[in-house]
Order: sequence, then C-alpha cells, then structure tokens
Amino acid sequence: MAIYLPETTQTTAGALTPRQIVAELDKHVVGQAAAKRAVAIALRNRTRRQKLSPELAEEIAPKNILMIGPTGVGKTEIARRLARLAQSPFLKVEASKFTEVGYVGRDVESMVRDLVELGVDMVREERLEEVRTKAAENAEDRLLDILLPPPRPIGPDDDASAPRDAQQPTRDRFREQLRAGRLDSRVVEIDVREKSFPSFEIIAGSQVEEVDINLKDMLPGLFQGKNKRRKLKVPEALEYLRSEEEQKLIDMDSVARAAVERVEQAGIIFIDEIDKIAGREGSHGPDVSREGVQRDILPIVEGTTVNTKYGMVRTDHILFIAAGAFHVAKPSDLIPELQGRFPIRVELEPLGKEEFVRILTEPRSALIKQYMALMDTEGITLTFTDDAIRRIADFATTVNDRTENIGARRLHTVLEKLLDEISFEGPDLADKTVTIDEAYVTRMLADIVKNEDLSRYIL
Repeated sequence: MAIYLPETTQTTAGALTPRQIVAELDKHVVGQAAAKRAVAIALRNRTRRQKLSPELAEEIAPKNILMIGPTGVGKTEIARRLARLAQSPFLKVEASKFTEVGYVGRDVESMVRDLVELGVDMVREERLEEVRTKAAENAEDRLLDILLPPPRPIGPDDDASAPRDAQQPTRDRFREQLRAGRLDSRVVEIDVREKSFPSFEIIAGSQVEEVDINLKDMLPGLFQGKNKRRKLKVPEALEYLRSEEEQKLIDMDSVARAAVERVEQAGIIFIDEIDKIAGREGSHGPDVSREGVQRDILPIVEGTTVNTKYGMVRTDHILFIAAGAFHVAKPSDLIPELQGRFPIRVELEPLGKEEFVRILTEPRSALIKQYMALMDTEGITLTFTDDAIRRIADFATTVNDRTENIGARRLHTVLEKLLDEISFEGPDLADKTVTIDEAYVTRMLADIVKNEDLSRYIL
C-alpha cells in the first residue's frame, strides 16, 4: 500500500526541531513517546545532513529504525504521518510478501521501483500545479477555435491575423459564456488519442521493467495509440484539452530526474511484519526461504543500485523503518547483518483504557469525530457523552484482554457494532438528534461482551 499525501504545516518540515516534529505527530497519534522521539531525530538528521559539504554528506548514512510492539499500537501511523510531515515519497510493504530469489513471489527490488513511481507521481503533481493556469488558458483557446473557427484569408496577400483580430470581440463573448457555463449543453467534436495496450506474455524470470523498456525501444509506435474523432459536451472536451495541454507543458525527463533524486535523498520505506521472516530454519520445508528473504532485503537496506525505468536509483540514503510484533520471534532471530542495519530500536507500549479514551477524542481525525461527520451527511446530529466514551473504551479493553489484543483497531469493531442501528436507520429517523450515553452503550454491547464466544466472532 502506498501512501504519499503531502500535508502542509505552519512551518516547513526542514525547519521543524525534533520537539516540534513530536508535537505535530501528537496531533494524530496518541502516546508512544519513545517511537516519536526516534523518528523525529531521524528526520531532523536529514535536515542536518543537507547542510554539510557533499563529501561528508555522502558518508553519513540514515539511522534505520526497528519498531517493536503489538498490532494496533501506532507503528504504521507514526511512519505514515512522518512521511506526510516531511512531504517525502513513502511506501509501506509487507515483508512476508517477498520471497527468496528463485521462488514464486515479489522481487525485493520492486519496493524501490514502487517508491520511484510514487516519487514521479508526487513531482508530476507539483509541476501540474505550476502549469495548471497556463494549461487552462491554452485549453480554452483550443476549444474556442473549435466553437468559432477563424475565417481563412481570401487572397494570398491578405494578412492571416486580420480575420482573428476582427473576430476578437466575438471570441471574448464566447469566452465569457464558456466560463459562465452557458455553453455546457453544446456538443463539440475533437480528436481524442486512445490508449493502446497490446497484449503480450512476459517471459518467466524476466523483470516487468525490462520488458517495458525493451518493447518501447523496439516498437516506439506500439504504445502511442491512435486519434479518434469523438463528440463530447463542452465541459468534458475542456477537461480533456486541459489534460492534454498540461502534459505538453510538463517535461517528463525533468520530472523523472527530480523524482529519482527525491527518492534517493528523502525516500522512506516502511517494512511491516518483519518478524514474519525472522528465524533460521534448521530443516527444509515450506518456510525454507525465510532467511533467504532477509539476505535479499539486506543489500537494499545496506545500500545498492536498483534499475528502474526512470534510471538507476541508489538506496544508500533511503530511510528504512521496520516493524513487527515479535510475539514468537525475537529481534535477535534476524540475521546479524540485517540487525546491524537497524541500529535504533524502540519498543511501543500496549494501549489501555486511558489511551483508548484519548484515541477516541484527541487526534484531529479522531474516530468519534469521523462518525459524527458521517452522520451529519444524513442531517443527524450525533453526540457522545463523556461517560459513553469511557464505557466504549472499557468494552474495547475488556475484549482485547479476553481475546486477541489487536490494540486500537478494536475500537473500530466496537463503534461499528454500537452505531449499527443508527447507521442503518439514519436516513429514515424522524428525530435527527441522537445522543449516545452510557446506558445506550451498555444496552448495545453488554450482552455481546459478556458472552466470550460471541465476542470472539462479533467484536
């Protein structure tokens, strides 16, 4: 899963001190001070490195982080929010998806290729913002040419620009009508380039990137598609022409170079479930590739060069954050070389009732606020009393203690069950003001929580 949404803050990420970075993370993640402190220092060290001479900066490698803690305590959320704060290309991968070279599964180098794709999307979106106004103007002009084609000069000696000048007042009136939406019902005919996707088989053992590059080199016209005349309404035609103009104004070679540099200097890869590939098997069997996966991941984390369709990408300065519950395996079960590449280790604390109360109410996008906003779309004013919130947290803690402890994710299941009636009947409710109090929570959840067998299946 890939996530790279930039988030603007009052100050740029580069100017934030570690204390300010922690304060920003506190707005979204409850507790886990040690983990926040570690990632804040890692992000600040990147800023410090940029101020050094190129020779010394090249020698300073990022201090990768290993997060240890049960599921649902905020490991992924901390890394995700850090990437948003830094406006860095960020990729989350599951270590268990990768298999040793020679076995069926994803190649470990694909994580770097995916990160570069995200970097390209991020840079392209930034360049689009810069050219959007110009592209919109160009698209308007093209559409006006279709709606109001200029008359051709009558004789060879006539000035070619004269007919357009004479038509300018009419064009201006049409432009006003176009912007006011009075031409939206009109249909125009434009040339649309259809994407062409020829079918072919990928040879076993070859990399998709290599196949893509080779095909484009050998058959440059194969992927271009062909023009087709289509009738579109004015708003659709304008949108298509604007998209076409944006692509013309963006230099994709420049975008690719900027993206590769950003990935190399500021990329963050979050490797989840790393404990699933820990351990060294003494016997052959279906898990024989576990240690092999570690050895394949090792060069990526150590620093290597990966071939992508945008060029060679070095991983020396990408920040790697690994996480795992380590219920069965221990961090020491990882191969020593991989352990050494994660010098900073932080243990995340399990969450209890007090943390659940804070998670429900404090973060900017707290769960209670989310459900209130969802119900507000139906015209329902949903309110929760303080007693109700503490009761919800109490039930979530009880179920976690009796069954599997899935941390804060238990709050999602409890709240869904609690608001099941309101969510279903919401549009038909006569009374659009609903207050959730302790009695309501108890009535909806008490029987399920008491019945341990039932709570295992429902909550």
